[in-house]
Amino acid sequence: MSEANLEILASRAGLAVDWIDANGRPQHVEPQALRAVLKGLGHPADTDAEIDASLLELEQVQHDTHLPPLMTTDSGEGLDLARYFAPDTPCRVSLEGGETLELRLDSDAVLPGIIALGYHQVHIDGQTFTLAVAPSHCYSVADAVDSRPARAWGLSAQLYALRRPGDGGFGDTLALEHLVRSAAERGADAVAISPMHAMFSADTEHYSPYSPSSRLFLNSLYASPACILGEREVRNAIEAAGLTDELHALEELTLIDWPAAAKAKQRLLRTLYEDFRHGAHPQHADFLSFRQAGGEALENHCRFEAVQARRAAAGEDLDWRQWPDAWRTPQSPALAQFAEENREEIGYFAFTQWLIARSLERAQQAARGSGMGIGLIADLAVGADGGGSQAWSRQDELLAGLTVGAPPDILNRAGQGWGISAFSPEGLQRNGFRAFIEMLRANFAHAGGLRIDHVMGLQRLWVIPLGASPREGAYLYYPVDDLLRLLALESHRHQAIVLGEDLGTVPDGLREKLSARSILGMRVLLFEQNHDGQFTPILDWPDNALATTSTHDLPTLNGWWHSRDIEWNIQLGLIDAPTVEQWSEHRLRERHALRQALGQDPQNFVDEIRNDTDHMIDASVRYLGHTRAPLVLLPLEDALGIDEQANLPGTTDTHPNWRRRLPGQAACLLDTDSAARRLELLAVARNQAHERDR
Repeated sequence: MSEANLEILASRAGLAVDWIDANGRPQHVEPQALRAVLKGLGHPADTDAEIDASLLELEQVQHDTHLPPLMTTDSGEGLDLARYFAPDTPCRVSLEGGETLELRLDSDAVLPGIIALGYHQVHIDGQTFTLAVAPSHCYSVADAVDSRPARAWGLSAQLYALRRPGDGGFGDTLALEHLVRSAAERGADAVAISPMHAMFSADTEHYSPYSPSSRLFLNSLYASPACILGEREVRNAIEAAGLTDELHALEELTLIDWPAAAKAKQRLLRTLYEDFRHGAHPQHADFLSFRQAGGEALENHCRFEAVQARRAAAGEDLDWRQWPDAWRTPQSPALAQFAEENREEIGYFAFTQWLIARSLERAQQAARGSGMGIGLIADLAVGADGGGSQAWSRQDELLAGLTVGAPPDILNRAGQGWGISAFSPEGLQRNGFRAFIEMLRANFAHAGGLRIDHVMGLQRLWVIPLGASPREGAYLYYPVDDLLRLLALESHRHQAIVLGEDLGTVPDGLREKLSARSILGMRVLLFEQNHDGQFTPILDWPDNALATTSTHDLPTLNGWWHSRDIEWNIQLGLIDAPTVEQWSEHRLRERHALRQALGQDPQNFVDEIRNDTDHMIDASVRYLGHTRAPLVLLPLEDALGIDEQANLPGTTDTHPNWRRRLPGQAACLLDTDSAARRLELLAVARNQAHERDR
């Protein structure tokens, strides 16, 4: 079998046959792994004949002179169309605003760069394509807070962890409203929240926010129905459903019981829907308008939920890849018949999406109305579950036969498999980047910013065949320049900032591309150490990345200081004795180095202050505040001095991931002595940094 042709096929399909690992060592993807990944991409390669056929198919696509449905360019830049048309070919451009331009390609067959920002239709030589003209950069923090240099600050919060009276066992958008108003009073410009993507209503055991069913819709469990329908209606529904005692008991739990709490909330939502559809509620017209605006995408998601509910009731597999053939595509006649027979069930799921969309909209309005320059920063997961709604409805654009992860490295010797699917680069281009654009619009809709998890995925992702080890994956490359232009255009249209989580192995040149587009990278205090173990001095922190003390996947400052993360790894048997000793000794050196770094500020570690841990956290907050970062985000856990982290990577049910709740009501959480003091320290430091850097 020809390995040379196999590698040629892999390269033309966008795979990296050779790559450099996190330790700087060259690696080569084995032929068996290439064949499996190529199969997941839709290019069979098990035999020479299959390789030849797949190569021929790709060559035909690459030499096709038919225009793609969408092309991108930067404002003021021409678009080279020499591959498709002769020089001086006339064309007509139908602008978004309704105007028409009559143009000609120049002597090099380049479309002149005089077209305004937006999505426009270009008609040329009997063909039509969409031209997306992007601004040079995204909407920036400086734009949002109207300050140059920008030295803004905000909080980051796990939404489910928030508390309010009557929340039923986990945080919701009303608790979020309480938090944003409280944060705004103290001068915060933003609150970054955990992902709110749609999960699986029929599978309440599936609750990791980074493994959603769809990134086009929202998790309806987070809705606060009383804000939309009225407190009386919700109170009556709770009584009618017999949920009063159950909701109170769930609210009293230290950890969230997701299956029980989700089922209770769903019973409440169903009761509310029955009352809503049979009554003459004043919001009924708004619901119908929302449903109409949601169009085919919303209808498909609701049908998916309804089919899963039917199969769950029958004890059948929920994964659409295991459904009967007649239901595996959204456009099938059998599914249309199912929808007709289950109109009210589908209507219920549309109702829940309406509730959460309007609830989240209210929270963002509360943030901006309280004076925040940015408001909510949404979190975009790197992928979606291959068995979920988004993969089912966009089968040509998502790779349901591959999962995403990371190759082996010094921290994860076996590599990582995240169990989620990503976009198909070829599918995106075939469909005019439809799935990417609609996802951006859905997540920008009710936010002033967007954090992109594992932003390296805009350029490349480590993809793994279903059922295979992470070692058997390969890097798949994406049309990064097109994706960045579309991201900048949508950011501009929504006037929302963009943050890119760039922790880990970053491809050469990507950080420069992100910075040029005003996409902020991410710098975490615990990681900002050089090769000799010293922490980065205050003025050496970059001005093209946000600064934060920690993340949801890392220990809190308190937990790190007291080695709580090491204790958890020992308790769960994840590390051996030599590793414990090595890790513990390293942590002692890190603590000493952090104390030295914090000592650069003469205001830190003054004698009259509190205990050692409070000293360290206060000083760390002030330290970040003085950096040149345009935005500092302080996790609520660090504002409060909590010692446990939200998620322990590498665990599922042995550590209470995504289940911890915060100690106190969201409305008064920031009034505690520790939180109030740290937010004041941060606000003052940010003002001082602004004055220093003007």
